[in-house]
Amino acid sequence: MMRPGTWTAAVLLAAACVVIPPRAPAQTPGASDSGWPSYGHDAGGARYSEAAQIDRTNVARLRVAWTYRTGALGRGGPLDRKAAFEATPILVDGTLFLSTPYNHVIALDPRTGAKRWEYSARLDLSHGYSEVTSRGVSAWRDPSAAPGAPCRVRIFMGTLDARLIALDAESGTPCAEFGAAGQVDLTRDVDLRDLGSYQVTSPPAVSGDVVIVGSAIGDNRAVDVERGIVRGFDARSGALRWTWDPIPWGRQTTPRTGAANAWSTLSVDEARGLVYVPTGSASPDYAGGVRRGDNRWANSVVALRAATGALVWGFQVVHHDLWDYDVASQPTLITWRDGTPAVAITTKMGRVFVLDRVTGVPLIPVEERAVPPSDVPGELAWATQPFSGISVVPEALRAQDAWGASDGDRAWCRDKIAAARSDGIFTPPSLRGTIVFPGNVGGVNWGSAAWDPVRHLLVMNTNRLATLVRLIPQERLALEAQEGTVQDRIRAELALQAGTPYAMRRAPLLSPGGTPCNPPPWGTVVAVDLYSGRTVWDVPLGSVASGLWKRLLVRLFRPELLTAGSPNLGGPIVTAGGLVFTAAAMDDYVRAFDVESGKELWKHELPAGGQATPMTYRADGRQYVVIAAGGHGKLGTTMGDSVVAFTLP
Repeated sequence: MMRPGTWTAAVLLAAACVVIPPRAPAQTPGASDSGWPSYGHDAGGARYSEAAQIDRTNVARLRVAWTYRTGALGRGGPLDRKAAFEATPILVDGTLFLSTPYNHVIALDPRTGAKRWEYSARLDLSHGYSEVTSRGVSAWRDPSAAPGAPCRVRIFMGTLDARLIALDAESGTPCAEFGAAGQVDLTRDVDLRDLGSYQVTSPPAVSGDVVIVGSAIGDNRAVDVERGIVRGFDARSGALRWTWDPIPWGRQTTPRTGAANAWSTLSVDEARGLVYVPTGSASPDYAGGVRRGDNRWANSVVALRAATGALVWGFQVVHHDLWDYDVASQPTLITWRDGTPAVAITTKMGRVFVLDRVTGVPLIPVEERAVPPSDVPGELAWATQPFSGISVVPEALRAQDAWGASDGDRAWCRDKIAAARSDGIFTPPSLRGTIVFPGNVGGVNWGSAAWDPVRHLLVMNTNRLATLVRLIPQERLALEAQEGTVQDRIRAELALQAGTPYAMRRAPLLSPGGTPCNPPPWGTVVAVDLYSGRTVWDVPLGSVASGLWKRLLVRLFRPELLTAGSPNLGGPIVTAGGLVFTAAAMDDYVRAFDVESGKELWKHELPAGGQATPMTYRADGRQYVVIAAGGHGKLGTTMGDSVVAFTLP
């Protein structure tokens, strides 16, 4: 699973339930439901809206329509330091629904931002949760329920403490017939090791009358961690329908291997009854000597029968992962140039795969290429890896490529790269240190891609930040934690990887001055003509300078950094108005780009970091664009608890 680590100083340079009664009617006459019914706009994650009132001619006139404060900031005490407001609201029956990092579900009037109800999952905040986020909720309409019946429309949310909760969309009260008083305990059948490291952070998928959920499992603790099972539950009763295990072979190994979990968002093809599941690495990420073989179906996209969980096909994007290259993006369901139903897979490696949605057969060529072998005793890295014909990020970093804001920084970076293994993408971790480029944040992360079906463009945010990974013999781990400079210890993540001979140290590859050692841009927005494989445009996304004073200082002393792009978390959307909307960067802005040229047409500074994916909808004849602006503790952006909506005057 993605863990940005401590980026703040590095990259900034320089079940008791609480329901609050509605304050407004649950239904608003005239409010439109068109626009954004699922997390990725549709069940297939296209992130494309046909709303066209806001277009390239008038987007510069956008203004704030309303702002809603969730009150989440300060609720988590010490957990606030790593909280991330990554939610994308959905619009169902004239109401906006969203979730906060602490699993509050909030229903809002889409025209005014007024709160209609709020529900709290009442988390035990004493747990040291691995992640503190919720990317959103899902909705399901019961076709057998009478109009006006309780829970006819249900809102589903997974929680940080691994519960699946069903709420009445009208009132926010739990659906009593679902599980036990409206919730299902997801820790059953997983051989739980640590409640704080077994979570649900992405919205469940819904297909027919089955709600489908994976899990987020804390990385790099040990070999024997929780199983990354995917489960389907009856949407009415909460009864378990099926279970699918991505690595059943892991239970027969000694020690047992776990994870390979689906922590990101699943996609659904309702017409074919298929659910597309992206999976992560088997545990742990960087030491694979005890999980020999290619480790399928880890690091894959698999198609399952939504009704039964039966495996239809699978495609592995990384064999025997040693780089934390889990499939972080939601699979994007598209139509291929000859009409074939297809699925596009964007990856942390920056490679894009396109497969037949029914068979899993690649629609653009995929070549198995030889990659560097491991030089670590006991490790058997896989000899080849799959390469597609589309890549949107650099895949190698050499000493002569070293970048720095000063001659001293450049020299330091050059020496650091030269001392490490850096043989291109898929260079295995080593005892002396390995440059992993792209790093574990991508490429393309959970922000996923947006699909413009008119122009057949796949639009995605990319990260271009190298990581230095080093394996440490277990007997040296205690010494390692004390060695190096204070700055090194702040930047680095140390992980035990218990059950293997090696612990792991990783950190962004940064100069003493705090700038990345690889050349900019460090984050971009990219549009690829998927039918031809051609990159149509690729532009830097934002900057690392947030707030007026930081921007002034950077402008005075380091102006080149204002156009260097930014590490980012969040994704883009595309509209029929010819626009790409995205935030995600470290500078707290939300932006609009021309979908055909990549030209920036509008930006607005948010009250906090916009590390989320925006959405858009129509209500009372007006189009709105909405973004969660609450910051990201691990990325180090401005923290807050705002939801901001924009519209034309």
